[in-house]
Amino acid sequence: MDKNDLILIAGAGGFIGGHLTAELLRKGFKKLRAIDQKPLDEWYQRFPEIENRQADLKEKLACEEACKGARYVFNLAADMGGMGFIETHKADCMLSVLINTQLLLASAKYNIERFFFSSSACVYAAEKQHSPQIIALREEDAYPAMPEDGYGWEKLFSERMCRHFREDYGLKTRMARYHNVYGPYGTYQGGREKAPAALCRKIIEAKLSGDHRIQIWGDGEQTRSFMYIDDCLFGTQAIMNSDILEPINLGSSELVSINQLVSIIESIADIRVKRDYQLDAPLGVRGRNSDNTLIKKKLGWEPSISLKVGLERTYRWIYDQMTTPVAALT
Repeated sequence: MDKNDLILIAGAGGFIGGHLTAELLRKGFKKLRAIDQKPLDEWYQRFPEIENRQADLKEKLACEEACKGARYVFNLAADMGGMGFIETHKADCMLSVLINTQLLLASAKYNIERFFFSSSACVYAAEKQHSPQIIALREEDAYPAMPEDGYGWEKLFSERMCRHFREDYGLKTRMARYHNVYGPYGTYQGGREKAPAALCRKIIEAKLSGDHRIQIWGDGEQTRSFMYIDDCLFGTQAIMNSDILEPINLGSSELVSINQLVSIIESIADIRVKRDYQLDAPLGVRGRNSDNTLIKKKLGWEPSISLKVGLERTYRWIYDQMTTPVAALT
């Protein structure tokens, strides 16, 4: 990407979008257009030195205004959250297809140089994720299609749209399948938070209150991999600048159970908690991990920040948010 060209970051008020905006600014990119549906004062990170807009990118006109004059587009905008949200808001998640549709149309209209779409590991076929001892998912495992209902279907369909806009209109599209991104400056309460942030919050609450009981969704034996935000940012930019045409995994291959995740956070907090397993809570698939063979072949790199290191940084940030008096923030 050229630092003299305008870059559009759709979903800039969200967790990954806010971090990507900050990263591009650190690298000297000044011509940034940041857009999100949320009011500006609700963005996770906002930078006054760039162009910040509140707009609903499900609307055609909003997307055309966003893309006009830009050369690169990062589409990180979606209505989503952790498993508790996506299992109970399937229609809302699927409506995000309007964002990608209108952004692709506007990008083709205004001759955008490159278009990045943030897909998800939720596109993978559920039948390959029934066991905690999961075989790491390869890119071809998305078909025959049986993705996560709602959110996963939207992501898989939007991947196909990106492919066909490349084939039919010559729009250079790039797609990454994110695997459970976490880190500071993200949601840790309210219902949209993902497992690492939710468990950090619960253990912090236990430590501060003295009541060391916490709820864990499921039996704790379900497995996942979690990618720290810095790896996500590096991978996103590398894929955007690459010649990789098809969707590619972007995730850590460090597989852990939820019980192991709790144990790591316990060691960071220096407490032990009593685990109250909620067997009727939303669980998602039984096991999921990222096969990084292709990204190592294409980029000579894979996410490498350990879960222990990333969780320490995330825990400290959430702890500060929960213990800093509101008056001190104003």
